[in-house]
This record gives sequence, C-alpha cells and structure tokens, in this order.
Amino acid sequence: MMTERSTKRLAQSFYTRDVLTVAPELLGKVLVRQHENGIRRKYVISEVEAYRGEEDVACHAHKGRTPRTEIMYHSGGNVYVYLIYGMYWLLNFVAGEKDNPQAVLIRGVKEVEGPGRLGRELQLDKSFYGESLINSNRIWVEENRNHPIYEYATTPRIGIEYASDEWLLKEWRFILKEP
Repeated sequence: MMTERSTKRLAQSFYTRDVLTVAPELLGKVLVRQHENGIRRKYVISEVEAYRGEEDVACHAHKGRTPRTEIMYHSGGNVYVYLIYGMYWLLNFVAGEKDNPQAVLIRGVKEVEGPGRLGRELQLDKSFYGESLINSNRIWVEENRNHPIYEYATTPRIGIEYASDEWLLKEWRFILKEP
C-alpha cells in the first residue's frame, strides 16, 4: 500500500487511446480505493495485461457483444469486473473509443501480486461493473508525482492457454521494473 501523496486523477482522454498505449502507461500510476468506512488506500500499479478487441481470441469481446462484455463497448475510463472460480473479482479498465472493445487487466500492485488477490484486497464485487474511473467516489487512478516515468518489461500474457499461438505469444503483459 502506498503512503506517499499522489496528485491528479487521470482524465478520460488517458483511457480513450489504444489499449497498447494505455496498458504500459498505467504502470507506476496510483490506484486509489475509497472504502465505505472512510479508509482510503493507495497502491502503485505494477503489472497489467492488454486485451484488444473482437479479433483478439484471448479477449472476452472475441465472441461479440454480450451482457458480460457490454461495458467494453463503451468509451474508455470505465471499470470492467468479472468473477472467476466463483470467488475472485478481477479488475479491468476499459480502454479505447466507443464500440472498439478493449480492456486492461490489472494483474498486480506493488504490495499484492495476482489479479484474484488484488480483487480481494480492493474488496471488489459486481457493483463495480461499469463504474466510471473519472468520477467514482470508490475507485480511480491518479498520476504518481513521486515517480512520473517507469521502465517496464514485456512478456506474453498468462492464463490464456485456450488462445491460438498467434494471440498466446503476443507480449501484451507489462511488468514494472524496480528502479
């Protein structure tokens, strides 16, 4: 968890760009979670994966527009959460323009590795689906004034064994390098 003070909330224009631009630029940014009890926690984003449209076999939107993927067809800057194994809510941020379904899976923050663990740490549930990162009072992302630029490594995405090699081997997983 971050204790340093960060500043400015990211604008919608940050998210409405292509997911392959948005995903690596989220690294080092500050994820803020405001809980109902008044506790506010801040985390530095350290690992993300990009999912890019209906053509991406690993992307949930590959099978088209469904009630589950509807938010991915909205303009970037919204939360897309979904449940896996009946117990973990995974956090994604919608990227790109309207009707071009793209999302960034937040795989980890500096103190919490793994998207399932992160969902538990943030106390996510279905109510976060469609939440606006621009004006939410519960979850948003800020610039990190202490470290505006980070270096990162790329690797193939993980947990998508069902995808063809073309999509399985794309290095669309971005991991923050420690300074």
